[in-house]
Amino acid sequence: MRFHFVFALLATAATMAAADPVEFQIGAFTFNRPNGWKWIQPTSTMRKAQLEIPGTNQEKADITFFHFGPGQGGGIQANVNRWFGQFQGGPTSQREATEGRTRIYYVQATGTFQSGMPGGPTTPLENYALLGAILADEQSGDVFVKMTGPKPTVESASTLFQEMIIQAAGTRSELGLVPPVSR
Repeated sequence: MRFHFVFALLATAATMAAADPVEFQIGAFTFNRPNGWKWIQPTSTMRKAQLEIPGTNQEKADITFFHFGPGQGGGIQANVNRWFGQFQGGPTSQREATEGRTRIYYVQATGTFQSGMPGGPTTPLENYALLGAILADEQSGDVFVKMTGPKPTVESASTLFQEMIIQAAGTRSELGLVPPVSR
């Protein structure tokens, strides 16, 4: 009986550890989840991964990861424009950078965020911010990473977000193919 309890306890711990990966693959990129950022079960089948960043006063920011495959998910500028369209009353900015062989498109917006699914009802959330990055990969498809939340929470997480993106950009495998896992 005691053996079954210990086995069940170990199996539960292994399941919990597997459910909260520190390292995860999206497209041809490997991301590392920063300490303190919580792994969340994606709330949509379109999302490949989702993280939650704790803020103050029970506030939190969400990071969502999307990958649709080569030539899918709309163009880079179309996605940037859609993300900017979700914000009203504040500034937006866009810039490009290159890390290794990966072109990264960074976007920022602040103001009132129209939260909700595209084409559906929205909920206006004031004093929100967006920090996004699109990692371009023509072979296996672009990866879209979008952080939204209360402006102070997003701003406080911006350095870790950028470090996560830069690190992932450097992991892109040759020709966009994922290298085999060595055992």
